[in-house]
Amino acid sequence: MSIIDTIKKKLKITEKYPWLKFYPKDKREVQIPDMSLYEFIYKSNLSNMNNIAINYFNRKITYKELFNDIDLCAKALRSQGVRKDDVVSICMANTPEAVIMLYATSKIGAIANMIHPLSSEEEIKQTLIATNSVVLLTINIAYNKVDNIIKETNLYKTIIVSPRDSMPNPLKIGYYLLEDRKVKIPKSNERYISWHNFLEKGKQYDTDVLVHRTKDDVATILHSGGTTGTPKHILLSNGNINVVVNQAKIALPELNDSDSFLSILPMFHCFGLVECLHFPISTGETVIMVPKFDATRFDKLITKYHPTVIPGVPTLFEAMLKNKHMQNIDLSNVKYIVSGGDSLSKDKNKLVNKFLREHNSKHHIIQGYGMTETSGGVIFGALGSDLPGSVGIPLPSNKVKIIDINTKEELPFGETGEILISGPTVMMGYLNNEKETNDVLEKDDKGNIWVHTGDMGYLNEQGVLFFVQRLKRMIITSGYNVYPSHIEEVLNEHPNIVTSCVIGLPDKYKIQVGKAFIVLKEGLEPTSKIEKEIKEYLKIKLAHYMIPKYYEFRKSLPKTLVGKVDYKKLEKEKA
Repeated sequence: MSIIDTIKKKLKITEKYPWLKFYPKDKREVQIPDMSLYEFIYKSNLSNMNNIAINYFNRKITYKELFNDIDLCAKALRSQGVRKDDVVSICMANTPEAVIMLYATSKIGAIANMIHPLSSEEEIKQTLIATNSVVLLTINIAYNKVDNIIKETNLYKTIIVSPRDSMPNPLKIGYYLLEDRKVKIPKSNERYISWHNFLEKGKQYDTDVLVHRTKDDVATILHSGGTTGTPKHILLSNGNINVVVNQAKIALPELNDSDSFLSILPMFHCFGLVECLHFPISTGETVIMVPKFDATRFDKLITKYHPTVIPGVPTLFEAMLKNKHMQNIDLSNVKYIVSGGDSLSKDKNKLVNKFLREHNSKHHIIQGYGMTETSGGVIFGALGSDLPGSVGIPLPSNKVKIIDINTKEELPFGETGEILISGPTVMMGYLNNEKETNDVLEKDDKGNIWVHTGDMGYLNEQGVLFFVQRLKRMIITSGYNVYPSHIEEVLNEHPNIVTSCVIGLPDKYKIQVGKAFIVLKEGLEPTSKIEKEIKEYLKIKLAHYMIPKYYEFRKSLPKTLVGKVDYKKLEKEKA
């Protein structure tokens, strides 16, 4: 191929993938580390051993101490019979023990299955059975649920942890008096063991336990409703997760090993596990672990720990705006504030940026987009691509395309359709669910695997992605497609409204009509006058077929376990 042909080929690539222009030429692709999660963080931190890896209630754990604990935990797992490819379930809040167990599991070549500790008994049981878990690490508040179902699983050892186990001594006493003495847990026996006694088992095991794994081996199992809403167990490989680190280094160029992440998002959430834990741990930074987030104490977290990176879901930033004690907080040291997990409305985006300016920050909030099936964020407002209302550009080595939901043909820039993602972070598949895997993953004629996100959006001519709506939330009324998130964004810009949620209700004539659930600003009571004002406002802002037929005012809206507005719960209430 001649030099001219090579140049023409490169020009065609940047025309098809215009987002590449945002990246330096040598940073448009990234390497996938061919090793386990444990091997990756260890090799990345050989020169950072004296850095603080975890700050937990002001107990500071260095990387050297962390790796010593991981090694001890790995040996304890081996002493209990855990081997390569076994599944170890972690049913924990954000605590050092959860981090240690995650990487110890990786070190011995086993697979970590992440479970939300507030899941129901039935959900925990089904997850343990589906993954064939052999060992469980659980927080003590989940003990009763586990004890009720443990005989129906293949677990042969359950390790029980209290959030106070890693706290500094003064806090341990206080936590016991306030919380732990209310929790009844068994003494160590054949089935159950405390964290301390479990680690003692590792001291008796002298054999080297490191097992090399490749980028294609399963690292973790996470859980999601996927694009259809039914529970699924998502298999993510070592390569899926490790490559995100190399992508994020390019997207967040100002970070170095002196920075600190405020880790509020839980480890059982993909955003929390990959971007808020594995990325900073892989780059020698400090993870400020918060096992339970209290919106009223957000100001204390900032003043006590001075994080330089604050990642979160939109509800976290709503809490930041509402916290009265944040008035005099200085945010000049914050380098990045990142929103993911759900879309942040233009109105909230503006409010957060205004808040940051008023608190001495030179930076603005950046949105990202992704899903558990793509190992978290695959699109990010990096390097100046964060246009108003957008979620950014594909991270290096990722691709995005928009297809017509009926014809499946790729759409040109500016047209709205389903968002498809391809790249090294796309999941391996759903555990024991070939049909759903095949429905979501699609291979093109070039061998690229594309994941159907079930979301609607469009690309502008610069290759910047604009999220429009969850496909599965679309309301069809009188033949028109109506997207609830668009109506919610308009409602939320009304001066008297804090937040809203719109669902579709069956209608005899129109098939579906919209119903709006509205939370008014503090001090306002719902009246016929306010409802009339909102309807008149919507007549100006929306096409007539988009305007909800029904309205209900509430003091608050239900939230999912990760803090999103739970529209599914509202739909069930009205079913």
